[in-house]
Amino acid sequence: MAHARAMLDTYPGEFGFPAEDLAAAIEACIDCAQTCTACADACLAEDDVVELRRCISVDLNCADLCATTSRLLSRQTDYDPTVTQRTLEACIRLCVACAAECEKHAHHHKHCAVCAEVCRACAKACTDLLNDEVEQEMRALLGG
Repeated sequence: MAHARAMLDTYPGEFGFPAEDLAAAIEACIDCAQTCTACADACLAEDDVVELRRCISVDLNCADLCATTSRLLSRQTDYDPTVTQRTLEACIRLCVACAAECEKHAHHHKHCAVCAEVCRACAKACTDLLNDEVEQEMRALLGG
């Protein structure tokens, strides 16, 4: 059970994102980190593990970055928009790359199909949040 939204609702300060989008991105990153870790582990158990080396590497990198992104997004005190934007951009790029790599193996390995789907969902949630952040920044620049 995810509790990101419940924790955001208890935050005593303000934050510049819609709470639903922020919670969705945090939860998508946590889900993606777990799924990528499990996919890498399942790849290691496959007979054709040599052919899955790149998939394993990308899975593990994606898992680490998604976990870091979820933690960064969970911290709103002394918020730094530049760090958040760059982290979201990196997370989106790596999730898309991981989905593409997993899709190469999805016909033969169901865990890769699941992982590709979760990575694409995470990329979308992070893109939605990044769009919110950029929109908020542009409004501030325009004085509104």
